[in-house]
Amino acid sequence: MGLSDNLKGVILAVASSAFIGSSFILKKKGLKRGGASGIRAGVGGYTYLLEPLWWAGMITMIMGEIANFVAYIYAPAVLVTPLGALSIIVSACLAHFLLNERIQKMGIVGCVSCIVGSVMIVIHAPQEHTPSSVQDIWTLATQPAFLVYVVATLSAVLALVLHFEPHYGQTNILVYLGICSLMGSLTVVSIKAIGIAIKLTLDGMSQIAYPQTWFFLTVAVICVITQLIYLNKALDTFNATLVSPVYYVMFTTFTIIASVIMFKDWSGQNAGSIASEICGLITVLSGTIILHVTREQEPPPPPVGTVTWFINGDSLKSPEEEHLITHHRLDEYYEP
Repeated sequence: MGLSDNLKGVILAVASSAFIGSSFILKKKGLKRGGASGIRAGVGGYTYLLEPLWWAGMITMIMGEIANFVAYIYAPAVLVTPLGALSIIVSACLAHFLLNERIQKMGIVGCVSCIVGSVMIVIHAPQEHTPSSVQDIWTLATQPAFLVYVVATLSAVLALVLHFEPHYGQTNILVYLGICSLMGSLTVVSIKAIGIAIKLTLDGMSQIAYPQTWFFLTVAVICVITQLIYLNKALDTFNATLVSPVYYVMFTTFTIIASVIMFKDWSGQNAGSIASEICGLITVLSGTIILHVTREQEPPPPPVGTVTWFINGDSLKSPEEEHLITHHRLDEYYEP
């Protein structure tokens, strides 16, 4: 007896979470090494591109996104997206051992809550209803309710990029991750449309000639590039154990809203199943919030005017923890 489409989606989503959770840590280490030898990504630098660890994280993330991409072909977004909570657990555990970003006792409770909520969602998730052509998907994408969501999303992204990022980007994590999450919701629905088109093509019903297929592909590429740029800025500026859960909460919320509006995932489900899914989602989000409030604070970057040499590799440590050579400006001690 073969696996159901939903079960295939669950397996792929779990594998995706393992890859993506690991990629956060690899990229974070690469960003820290790049920042130590040049301009930090958070203030516009690109020296991290010379770091093998960052590229290892990028490759791992791509593998996770491919698994996630295929998962969306087999299962609805309301099932696949919340399983991303497992990536939070992976990244938190790896950060504990590799980045010295320690998990508090309540953080363990948060991890358990994420797992329990994910199980609830898997049990009550709706079955996938695959459209018969990319034209059917286009009809769903151009319905008035979804068009209103798209306009609202793009307006919010423009406001964040043009107004809030210059003033609050370095101090408020919601700016960078808000851009990532809003664009991410459009990425998911576009990726799902592309995945369905590929699946139908492999089944003998070619969708390549339809312009809608290439439109969805273009939208997905633009959204993914935007996500990567602002996710790099968030990782370089804020603690990895903070970025992962907050990004997950926002991304999951916006993605489920977009998917429910466009693909009508809850259509045909009874009120009890929908309520159980919502409770599972709230449980998962509560777990991520617990991880957020019990995090350790990221040490601030060295102040301008101070040059610090790190003798022990890429770890960022305080003067009390590491042997440092620090050069101060002369005008701090002498007056002309």
